[in-house]
Amino acid sequence: MATTDWNPVLRTELGQPYFAGLRAFVDEERRHHQVFPPSDDVFAALHLTPFAAVKVLILGQDPYHGPGQAHGLCFSVRPGIDVPPSLRNIHAEMESDLGVPQPDHGNLEAWARQGVLLLNATLTVRAHEAASHQRRGWETFTDEVIRAVAAKTERVVFILWGSSARRKKALVDTSRHVVIESPHPSPLSAHRGFLGSRPFSRANAALVAAGRDPVDWRIPSLHERP
Repeated sequence: MATTDWNPVLRTELGQPYFAGLRAFVDEERRHHQVFPPSDDVFAALHLTPFAAVKVLILGQDPYHGPGQAHGLCFSVRPGIDVPPSLRNIHAEMESDLGVPQPDHGNLEAWARQGVLLLNATLTVRAHEAASHQRRGWETFTDEVIRAVAAKTERVVFILWGSSARRKKALVDTSRHVVIESPHPSPLSAHRGFLGSRPFSRANAALVAAGRDPVDWRIPSLHERP
């Protein structure tokens, strides 16, 4: 992991025996299979969102396992990649909740750069094999990331979509932080309570109530210049 302000926070974890075993497993997988995301993007969420800047944490499960999709931010794909169904529902809810237009791409880096940590519970996956790198050690590492964020003194909003993410609520001190949870945005479950849950406006209300700046959830379209 390249040097960021996460390094001192996670230094003990990076030195644990399980993490060495995890790295060896991923290296072996890359020798024999296609693995996503590329090695340079595995820790992209931590590179783009410094520990000191985190004010919202959105938790996904696995990286996308199709070619060109995963780039280290949960639910996000780079411009030029078809927007996956779960992200289309996230865009739809954002439009319904905030009245902002849906973007013409699926890149969520604009959120990451504002302090939204887009963390997957598992940070790698074998191509076309969902859940193939689960229970190999990534969850131990990302649970520690969640604990570190939950130890921050300033309020953080944790957005947990789906049963797997919602189980992580146990890691969060809800007396200091705010948890927003709902069914997953997947087409299989979005209509069971994700759509209409208004996570974006609720997150901003919680931040503002704690004296923190809200997130500008609007995602610039490709034709817009920064």
